[in-house]
Amino acid sequence: MSRREREPGVGPGTDNHRPGYGDDGTESTKSMTGGRYVLSLNERRLLAALAPLGRADASTLGRELGATADAVVQYASLLAQNGGLAVVERSVETSYALTEEGQRYALEGLPERQLLDSFTEKATMAELKNHPLASIGIGWLRRKGWVTIRDGVVEKAGNAPKGEDEQTLTSTILEDGPGLAELLKRGLAVERESVRYTVSITEAGEALARGGLDLREEVGQLTHEMILTGSWRETPLRRYRVDRLPRRLIPGKVHPYQRLLDEMRTILQDMGFVEMGGGLVQSGFWNFDALFQPQDHPAREMQDTFHLEGEAILPPGWERVRAMHEHGGETTSTGWGGTWQEAKARQQVLRTHLTGLSIQYLASHPTPPVKAFAIGRVFRREAIDPTHLPEFEQLEGIVMDEGVTFSHLLGFLREFYRRLGFPQVRFRPGYFPYTEPSVEPEVFVEGLGWVELGGAGVFREEVTAPFGIDHPVLAWGLGASRLAMLRLGLKDLRQLYRSDIDWCRETYIYPGRGGR
Repeated sequence: MSRREREPGVGPGTDNHRPGYGDDGTESTKSMTGGRYVLSLNERRLLAALAPLGRADASTLGRELGATADAVVQYASLLAQNGGLAVVERSVETSYALTEEGQRYALEGLPERQLLDSFTEKATMAELKNHPLASIGIGWLRRKGWVTIRDGVVEKAGNAPKGEDEQTLTSTILEDGPGLAELLKRGLAVERESVRYTVSITEAGEALARGGLDLREEVGQLTHEMILTGSWRETPLRRYRVDRLPRRLIPGKVHPYQRLLDEMRTILQDMGFVEMGGGLVQSGFWNFDALFQPQDHPAREMQDTFHLEGEAILPPGWERVRAMHEHGGETTSTGWGGTWQEAKARQQVLRTHLTGLSIQYLASHPTPPVKAFAIGRVFRREAIDPTHLPEFEQLEGIVMDEGVTFSHLLGFLREFYRRLGFPQVRFRPGYFPYTEPSVEPEVFVEGLGWVELGGAGVFREEVTAPFGIDHPVLAWGLGASRLAMLRLGLKDLRQLYRSDIDWCRETYIYPGRGGR
């Protein structure tokens, strides 16, 4: 089965390919009967090879020119564009072939046929299931009506003539039909397409070839010796057109969102931070309790948090966190009161933020100075809409050192946003269970106004004291996905996670300048 068609955009009268394009971006000219053709050397070579043949397939011409068939199609397409000197035809032939499994069944028979031949008139289902093809064959036996099954006994239902699928399976040539359709559906045959390109010379091409074609190799770069000796005057030079755009190249590149995440990572590393990591699954202890978040806080309920089966092991010294919640431990705090439940702390959850990684990092690095950050995915039970997703990326940062203050925190945030392309930053008071004082940073975006981008503050004593941390800890958590939306000018958060090839190709990102 085949079909033939003129290759789209490569015949006379089409303009999908700019006149003057050469495969190497160059041109040479030939005047004839008042016309002017812009041909590259490869186009002229193809025209010369095609003239005595009139019509030939791309593979034959490729052997003549020492080029690939794809290259010949490209040269011929340019000839078609440059005055209709050639015509390219594309034919597609469809064939069918048996898969490896189909070839085996062609010799041994389909599973249902082998299974049917394995017993005489009757057999028990238990006996039949011992056959290696029982899992496939029994269903097909029933579907084709070759057997009846009652009370665990399988009985043949008369003759079982070969169907169209079996006849097609053993035929020399696989032809389209119901039998082949069944084999394709069962994965016993596959469809294959072979594409063939044929190039024909036109009258204009023949006339140009008869007039003579300059097939000398062209020089694309002058040498010192050519200039000194003047030999360049007699050398065929490759001519370049500066009034034509080159063919667009679409290289592979990193997804725009990933590039922005990498940019954020680079900014923080340049500011002296080290990256910290941790698992997606965290215990309630690290995700909530260690951050002095009360156990009856609404965020710990099912409507906000994804809970998982199983229990986590609490770290050594967890009793100090329990004491902090119940009565404030050895600090001046009074805690939350009530009874702290160990079972609730052992619950496993998908992390709802990255701050749990920060306190774990501090617990293992209690001595200053500490400057660390994390960029990763977090999970919350959110309804999906243009600005909310149940999973998204956050950026978390902490600084611990002697004498650091709330002013240092604001300075770090201002500098980070400035380097990311948001020079106008302001802060408004906020509340978080684990920081005091707390702020919510906002950046100014043209056309949107002031946009809130996260939370920040100084860790409360109730957070740091159970882990022996005696110095101030500055902490912040920012919505990386929201930052990306602003930089990329998106109105739908879901765009960041779609495999939209056109969007990826067209999106440009300029570091620290807001992108396009």
